[in-house]
Amino acid sequence: MTDDLARAVRAAGFCPPDHDGLSLGSVLPAVAAALGVDLDGGAVARERLRIPTAQRVCVVLVDGLGHRMLAERAGHAPFLRRLLADGLELTVGYPSTTAASMGLFGTGRAAGRTGLAGYTVRNPTSGELANLVSWTGVEPAGQWQREPALLERIAADVPVASVGPARFAGSGLTVSALHGGQYVPAETLAERVDATVRRLAAPGLVYLYWGDVDKVGHQRGWRSAEWGDALGELDSELGRLARSVPAGTVLVITADHGMVDVDRDLLVDVAATPALAADVELVAGEPRASHVHVVPGADVAAVAARWRATLGAAAVVATRDEAVDAGWFGPVVEEVRPVIGDLVVAATGRAGVVDSRTQTPHSLELIGMHGSLTPGEMLVPLLVVA
Repeated sequence: MTDDLARAVRAAGFCPPDHDGLSLGSVLPAVAAALGVDLDGGAVARERLRIPTAQRVCVVLVDGLGHRMLAERAGHAPFLRRLLADGLELTVGYPSTTAASMGLFGTGRAAGRTGLAGYTVRNPTSGELANLVSWTGVEPAGQWQREPALLERIAADVPVASVGPARFAGSGLTVSALHGGQYVPAETLAERVDATVRRLAAPGLVYLYWGDVDKVGHQRGWRSAEWGDALGELDSELGRLARSVPAGTVLVITADHGMVDVDRDLLVDVAATPALAADVELVAGEPRASHVHVVPGADVAAVAARWRATLGAAAVVATRDEAVDAGWFGPVVEEVRPVIGDLVVAATGRAGVVDSRTQTPHSLELIGMHGSLTPGEMLVPLLVVA
């Protein structure tokens, strides 16, 4: 990391990913070791994450439940609140967003190897925006993301089931990072808890996903009454899950990222800001974590200087080489390098960068956002019930 970038990261209060330590990418290797399945680094991860051995493990991943969010709103979550004191804080990868985090969780590899580097990214083949959540504008999942899925590796030795919405079965993101074992469709949280308990009648691993906390946070903000209600529903059902699983089951609860309630007055629109639009071909990513692709032949350093001068303290602007050298994306393979922007822009505080030429009006009106390197976005809980 260059001295200038290091100073900017410190001034912003950023929390860079801990890829080799307390990382979301260590959860499934640790769980595998707890079940007696030997994956690379699993035994060390199990000790680090303090997951006891067991014949049955349930991993719950809550979309959008940052550690700081849970701690601040814990009055709505008596079950989870009791677990916080003995829990851990994990870092997710950069960007702190669902596609990147599901890749990290599902493969143990960061975005520099999976290519799951944002909500949207530029597809190097077409030069157009690709959406890695809806999986549009992108090659088939097995061509885009080549790292092996950990659930599939675990399923070679013990039964594995994934419990989630029917629409996720066979989706691009599921196939790219979370395939393996049996997919069990269930819609409401209560139905998913019931399905999980049924599967745990026999030894093995069950992965349960819940996304409504994130959905409400985007629409209403995580400090809203509605978000508190969503957290309360989650807490009640997770408490029921813990009471219902067979004796000896280990329950592991974590999340894919946190969230920031942005200030819309601090969102800068590239389309309406000539100093940002000049020499820029495409802006990908999301408002809190942008990939800026410059026009071929343009002076990247000059574009970076304009972006820094225009955004000031609202963002940290790094070149691709600076961000890669700083380890934000973990090790980066050659085929993923062009997916990363010529500039990588991480928002600070409650700010963000939008581009109304390519982003929908609905997306520009979201309150809760994520993707950057702030602790509120990067830190997620790891709570273990044994």
